[in-house]
Amino acid sequence: MRRPPSGSNSEHSGSPIQQQSLDAFDLDFESDVGSALRISGEVGRWDHASQRGGAQKDRSPNLLAKPRSREWKTFGAATFSADDALSNSEIVFDKAKFDDGMADTPKRPKNRLRSPWAISFSTVAATLLSALLVILIVQSFLTRQLDPKGCELSYMRPAFAKYSDFDTEHTRFASKYSLYLYREGGIDEDTRVKGIPVLFIPGNAGSYKQVRPLAAEAANYFHDVLRHDGNALRNGKRTLDFFSVDFNEDITAFHGQTLLDQAEYLNDAISFILSLYHDPNRSVRETGLPDPSSVMIIGHSMGGVVARTMLTMPNYQTSSINTIVTLSAPHSRPPVSFDGEIVKTYSKVNSYWRSAHSQKWANKNPLWHVTLVSITGGALDTMVPSEYASLASIVPETHGFTVFTSSIPNVWTGMDHLAIMWCDQFRKSVIRALYDVADVRRPSQTQPRAERMRIFRKRLLTGMEDVAEKLLPQEEPRTLLTLEDKSNAMVSQGERLTLREFGKARKPRAHLLPMPPQGTNMEGTRFTLLSNQPLDANSPLEVLFCSVFPLQAEQRADVFSMNMDLSGDNTGSTRLACKNGASDAILLPASTRESEYPFDRAPTFSYLQYDLEALAEHQFVAVVDKAKEPTAGWVMAGFSAESASTIRTNIGLRTLLTSGLDLHMHSTRSMVNEINIPALYSGLLSYKISISKQGCEGGQELFTPLLRQYVSEPYESKFFVNVKEADINIHGVAPYMPPPLKGISAAQGLSLQIWSDPTCHHTVSLSLKLDFIGSMGKLVMRYRTVFAAFPLVAVALVLRKQFSVYDDTGIFMPFAEALDHSLKTSLPVVVMILSFLAMSLANASQKSQNVVPNRPLDAVRNATESASDFTQNDLLLGSQDPFFWFLVPLFGLISVGICVLINYATLIITHGLAFVYSRLWSIPPKNDDGKRTPTAFAVTSLRQRIITTAFLVLLVSTVIPYQFAYMVLCIVQFATSIRALRLLWETRAPANHNFFNYTHTMLVLMVWVLPINLPVLVVWVHNLAVHWLTPFSSHHNILSVMPFILLVETLSTGRMIPRVTTRVRFVSNILLIILALYAAVYGVSYAYLLHHLVNVFSAWLFGLHIADSSFSFSGLSHILDERVEDGNNDIKKRP
Repeated sequence: MRRPPSGSNSEHSGSPIQQQSLDAFDLDFESDVGSALRISGEVGRWDHASQRGGAQKDRSPNLLAKPRSREWKTFGAATFSADDALSNSEIVFDKAKFDDGMADTPKRPKNRLRSPWAISFSTVAATLLSALLVILIVQSFLTRQLDPKGCELSYMRPAFAKYSDFDTEHTRFASKYSLYLYREGGIDEDTRVKGIPVLFIPGNAGSYKQVRPLAAEAANYFHDVLRHDGNALRNGKRTLDFFSVDFNEDITAFHGQTLLDQAEYLNDAISFILSLYHDPNRSVRETGLPDPSSVMIIGHSMGGVVARTMLTMPNYQTSSINTIVTLSAPHSRPPVSFDGEIVKTYSKVNSYWRSAHSQKWANKNPLWHVTLVSITGGALDTMVPSEYASLASIVPETHGFTVFTSSIPNVWTGMDHLAIMWCDQFRKSVIRALYDVADVRRPSQTQPRAERMRIFRKRLLTGMEDVAEKLLPQEEPRTLLTLEDKSNAMVSQGERLTLREFGKARKPRAHLLPMPPQGTNMEGTRFTLLSNQPLDANSPLEVLFCSVFPLQAEQRADVFSMNMDLSGDNTGSTRLACKNGASDAILLPASTRESEYPFDRAPTFSYLQYDLEALAEHQFVAVVDKAKEPTAGWVMAGFSAESASTIRTNIGLRTLLTSGLDLHMHSTRSMVNEINIPALYSGLLSYKISISKQGCEGGQELFTPLLRQYVSEPYESKFFVNVKEADINIHGVAPYMPPPLKGISAAQGLSLQIWSDPTCHHTVSLSLKLDFIGSMGKLVMRYRTVFAAFPLVAVALVLRKQFSVYDDTGIFMPFAEALDHSLKTSLPVVVMILSFLAMSLANASQKSQNVVPNRPLDAVRNATESASDFTQNDLLLGSQDPFFWFLVPLFGLISVGICVLINYATLIITHGLAFVYSRLWSIPPKNDDGKRTPTAFAVTSLRQRIITTAFLVLLVSTVIPYQFAYMVLCIVQFATSIRALRLLWETRAPANHNFFNYTHTMLVLMVWVLPINLPVLVVWVHNLAVHWLTPFSSHHNILSVMPFILLVETLSTGRMIPRVTTRVRFVSNILLIILALYAAVYGVSYAYLLHHLVNVFSAWLFGLHIADSSFSFSGLSHILDERVEDGNNDIKKRP
């Protein structure tokens, strides 16, 4: 395995040089009688030329090279043998002397050592294509498929009271974190607690002051509305006491231990908060009310993950948390996987929640009483992918759900990661939901879990979801409606009711729609009503669902809270017992000719939708026009068959992407039509839709087309008003997402719901096309961490090529040239293998989840049954659809371009610093005859290096994380590469070319691993900045960085790695192939392990260095010693 050093005696003198294959160089040693040193950059092989007679001559190590042409260089005073050129373990310092005047030989190609700057046409083409793809992706991300921003500013008058007595007697983190109580200036400035406790948890690098918009709205809403509402006060509504925690802008997204520390502190804080309500000096609660036993939680970003982690901590007080609302929190997986602790913490917390909800009996589920609502902002959030906020793989629908802000009534807009904290429309919806679930009469301070879930669904969902609960069947008749017997307001069976104006008869009037006759398919028929008037007490419109009320002696009419007599003075009349449908009214954004966005400040539409089976007990729908004088407004109502109003396409994804979808809705269509496209379920694709219609034949249309796009899991709806063209993008099936608990994933695909005026009697045409450029931008949020892992595939293959050629020929190729060869050989093979693997993994994921792309999915497990493997989508692309296999070569091509750019950026910096270094430090003479020796490498003693290394090891094992040591080693390796380059400039020996190429490639490898270590280092520096000097309880494993230390120290002495000519050489190949495959397959989900794999490879390289000397302390001393004797007993300084 080990070749003898270049200073050996005649062991190699006179021995023939074997012909060996090279990929980059062609070096021939030729004597005066027929052999000369030939350097070629194209053929690439060592070749010992024979004499014309076939006799092979011995070479002398001191033989001078014979000039052949002007392009040939002559090494004067030859100081290396042929074996030195092949396997020089030491750097040659005698400067070569070059002669010119050699005749051109047309039979031989131009000979030169390949420059590290050299680049082939194929590499240039790949780099340019990669740059073009990156430009398109970034341009698409920044300019295409952008949701409109509709948030209004919020205002507040904040005041904070710090609890200084929450000290080290209560928590060990008192010197690092702080607890505050919020009070709104001018409304409530009393710092004593008085209402219902709510704790706000800021997110990654967040501030405790972010609670201001929510807390201010809570204070104002109670002060202006609820305290004047006697019914609300009787139902347990009191002001909300908002607490907030100052984490000193801790960085929780990058460090698992910090997340656990915050969770521990917050549990201590909840115990302290609850104790405040027991202290009569600090509480002014009404007598007779129970003391609070739990706190409601609002968590932003990583604060939501911390909230769920609190329930898994040893210091969690049972039942102290029962309501958690999170805003843009990445529940399903960590935002980045650079820290092993954060990945393990996520796995532990999510497993705990899944295990708890998999229990059959409620008394065995510690989370049975907890409701969890996750709210996310959608595509405008460019910090956390909105898919990560999904709870489908963590809690069943009975205990939580995920909703997008664009779905919430009266919000109807997406919002970015920070806007979700201050958006005025959104904070109003959240605070009203919290007040609705609050109940100060209970120790838990909230309604029971089932009621809380019903309220959250009512407040935060559109009302058209399958899980939306209708209140009408649960109500009792409260209105007695009396009508004339011979009324002419009866709408014919199957006809649609349309009123273009209210109060036309100048008296209240009821329009009755009879229920479809018995025998009608009740499951396929529904009642719909749309109006531009609200369905409240002040509206001219009232919608009642009625049954005939028989006039019998035992039945009293005074049981009704409202008596609506529309019979006039007529003796003959019909009485109907009715229920009011206002409680089930769904708000829709107004869609008129003036409408531009759904969040415009305009009166909303009111919409009712019931399945016929929900109205089975009723006989009529009464649409009552209560106006007594003409009033502007309209209403449209009727029954429609689902088969006539629902279009289900069976088109496949590939056909849809190539040809699009064109539909035409005829003039006799229903008021609302639904189009379901099961093939469109992926969040990686975007579309453009256009809706065209003809002019209105029956006069001016009542409203312009209103479009709702939605998916059923998670609950994401977007509305488009006055729609002609719109961008369609969804958050359906996304990469790397764990499978849901109940085995469904975006079951019905994309659905489009279109409201259009059917009284115009015109056709409506719809065209849906793929937005190819817009889809490219979707790769940024879903696959941005890929580019931290995939380039390591190319770097590993480059290193494999370099070591393979070096072991065969003694020439260590430049990075660019090795990349060019890999681009033509190994890299396409690896990409092809990974592409097939991506398809195989996607097919396996589909089978395990029963996912069939072109048809809807049925739930295959009970809602509380856990899936078998929640990590099945962690590998490679993380895709559940084999259609996206082409992303592997796409990312591979981009990774090659990134590697090229990083390589040349590193070269530019290295050459620039080497130039400055050569100008600042002079080159001292070697001896008296004027010959000069490069001093590119600093001279340090063995003792100094041992002391420095030992001190660094001590710090890593006690105080600093190993990531800090790694950053220092990167700097040292950069300095080594700079000194190697300066040495190369002074002595153009092949061995110095080898050493510089070797150090440069190792530098590139370490630079790629550096971003994986930086986040934890940032956390450590931040802790120092806030004077938190407690050492990390993690990241002190010295073995995680020791091989790097030894290898970098070895390279800093100028020691070139020895060639390996035995079968042991395949160990390097195997390690690098493992690194390449792991980076591609596991690099995104477990990026932190890439550091450890490179660490193992560094240990192997250091072992090769050790083996070149011997496995002894004397060998280690030989490697680290800065002074080495050459064959002439001249002392040469080791760089």
